[in-house]
Amino acid sequence: MRAFLSAIAVLALAAPALAQSRLPAEGFADLNERLSPAVVNIATSQRVDGVDDLPRFPPGSPMERLNEGLGEGGAQITSLGSGFIISPDGVVVTNNHVIESADAIEVIMQSGRRYEATVVGRDPATDIAVLRVHAGQQLPYVNMGDSDTARVGDIVLAIGNPFGLGGSLSVGVVSARNRNIDAGRYDDFIQTDAAINRGNSGGPLFNTDGEVIGVNTAIVSPTGASVGVGFATPTSIVRPVVDQILRYGEIRRGWLGVRLANMNRAAADRAGYNGTTGAVVTRITPNGPAATAGLRPGDVVLRFNGQDIPDSRALTRMVGEAQVGSTANIDIIRDGRRMQITATIERLEETDGGGARVAGGDDSGSTPRRDGGPRGGRIFGVALSELDASLREEFQIEPEVQGLVVLTVDVGAANEGVVRPGDVIEAIGPEKTDTISAARAVAGRAAIGEHAIVARINRGGAVTYRRLQARS
Repeated sequence: MRAFLSAIAVLALAAPALAQSRLPAEGFADLNERLSPAVVNIATSQRVDGVDDLPRFPPGSPMERLNEGLGEGGAQITSLGSGFIISPDGVVVTNNHVIESADAIEVIMQSGRRYEATVVGRDPATDIAVLRVHAGQQLPYVNMGDSDTARVGDIVLAIGNPFGLGGSLSVGVVSARNRNIDAGRYDDFIQTDAAINRGNSGGPLFNTDGEVIGVNTAIVSPTGASVGVGFATPTSIVRPVVDQILRYGEIRRGWLGVRLANMNRAAADRAGYNGTTGAVVTRITPNGPAATAGLRPGDVVLRFNGQDIPDSRALTRMVGEAQVGSTANIDIIRDGRRMQITATIERLEETDGGGARVAGGDDSGSTPRRDGGPRGGRIFGVALSELDASLREEFQIEPEVQGLVVLTVDVGAANEGVVRPGDVIEAIGPEKTDTISAARAVAGRAAIGEHAIVARINRGGAVTYRRLQARS
């Protein structure tokens, strides 16, 4: 018995050692040397008009360098992000928010060489952008792997440009899968505790085989710096977006013409369904593909083209990834009966991918954008847009709701956590905010003295009130 217990003790002590032996004894230096040449820094610049009267620091003062860019014709605002090369001919993947509204984009290699980049295409819905550089030679590149194979606890590496410190590596694990952080209808993030900070946006998240399994996109932090809660867009979402951009120069998503909700007991009872998974059809777009196929409000969708539907968000992604013009077999339950309906997938008409959703410069709000998209703007660190059919479809906003939809909230801004993407600001104080110009008029008055203002928010059809801080 004593020998038996001793053997168990030895095995117990050996277990951690066996687990640690799976890590390279020398760390990840070799992997970093192989991967980091394909990870790039992205520098963007944007000319902002109307700041000619800003004070200059006196010559010879320690702050004189901050005068750079405050010349004639406006100020030059620069920002930094990360990206990675996926082919030797210079195709670069990054986040859309890194390069949107930029007048010039430079890709900076680890060697210090700089190349001017052009935008091949952008997808605001998934926050992915594809750039191209012409280096005149083959460039180092990395491969995208299968993010679906990543498991919670797997070791991951983030390489990027935090705070402008290019070539930085951090190591962590996959903390969670399938995270929804209310960034949009395609939320399906990998959560990681690998350090991700400002400037890491657009950089790759690698597995220990050196494959990209995600694009580092967002963090949750009360300070604006890493607290170990970062999020990467998985390659299962990134790869088809990149493929479409390279093929068409734009995104062509499928459209079914339904509004969806997650399963609940009341909906299951109405449909005569005793399960817990699936998506409930709450509204049908007249003359849309779903209406033509015979779907009805109250139907519970269980499978789409043979794939099980865990929730409404999963079905939204499946429809979006379906080929335009293809037929889809949809398994539903209606009045306790299982049936299959065939629908023809049409194309979702989205805001022009070549134009930024958040327009800059013209504050009047009296004329439509030249690209035909909705007018947008930014107040107090919150990116807003006037509503159009595409945005209503994306954020599941009912036709009777009027106001400005929240697209993004700056990380670390005063209003982070106060509002979130998909919220519709119906009024600020007593004044309705149907247009950007109306919101800016109210915001301009509140900004004097930085007075907080109360906004009426429509969130998922329910009205709530939030106090907006009059600063970014």
